[in-house]
Amino acid sequence: MSYIPEQSELGKKTAYDAHYSPDKLYPIPRQPKRDEIGVQGKLPFFGCDLWNHYEVSWLNEKGKPVVALAEIIYGCESVNIIESKSMKLYFNSFNNTQFKDAATVAALVKQDIEARIHAPVTVNIMPLDKMKEEKLSPVLEGICIDHLDIECSIYTVDPSFLKTDDQVVQETVYSDLLKSNCLVTNQPDWCSVQITYKGKKINHEGLLRYIVSFRNCNEFHEQCIEKIFMHILQRCQPEELTVYGRSTRRGGIDINSYRSTKPVVQPIPNIRLSRQ
Repeated sequence: MSYIPEQSELGKKTAYDAHYSPDKLYPIPRQPKRDEIGVQGKLPFFGCDLWNHYEVSWLNEKGKPVVALAEIIYGCESVNIIESKSMKLYFNSFNNTQFKDAATVAALVKQDIEARIHAPVTVNIMPLDKMKEEKLSPVLEGICIDHLDIECSIYTVDPSFLKTDDQVVQETVYSDLLKSNCLVTNQPDWCSVQITYKGKKINHEGLLRYIVSFRNCNEFHEQCIEKIFMHILQRCQPEELTVYGRSTRRGGIDINSYRSTKPVVQPIPNIRLSRQ
């Protein structure tokens, strides 16, 4: 099934709009991909998708360029996601458009995205001089499983690698080896993934083979994180589970998805990794 109609600009050579164009934003429904992993009705997880856009610019009322960063957050309960190339095209349409200030830009972005995903959106437009306290973390917290000396030969998603033993633990592990391909462009997406759980101990070698098996998978980033969450939930049956993916930038944008069995009671940490 194709999610991209013929009239869409996605996956094609694109002419950039010189002025503000909200129609560049392209929504894609979440449900078809959730149907594939058995997610129907009430969601079995809580969470959000957090975007960082590092190439935001517009003109002030005197025509002078302004540059900034944007942080965009919306919940996993939204009807749609926004395709990342369309987000870039949308922001590029600001480049020769005059706005009063950053607050005006933030309000407009919030309005335009909410209209397409049918859910609340938080937008923070941050001038560069406000980013002095930004924290850069070399890696995710937890036990890195990438040093394990395993043989790998399967590069299409294989949840059968996920196994547990009888020991009950509470631990956080992470890997920087998650790679998939964009469902639209087939370009590689790179991601660090952190898994926090409580329950029977997940075999680390099997977990790493499972993560590596995404290597030739064609999925959007958000869908990969939900697939990892659901496969672990179904096969390992932890009492608690959180999966947090931090992707690298493509087109000046990184997408970071967080899914958990526990409600999100405070903002998820948006600490930029060294590879981001």
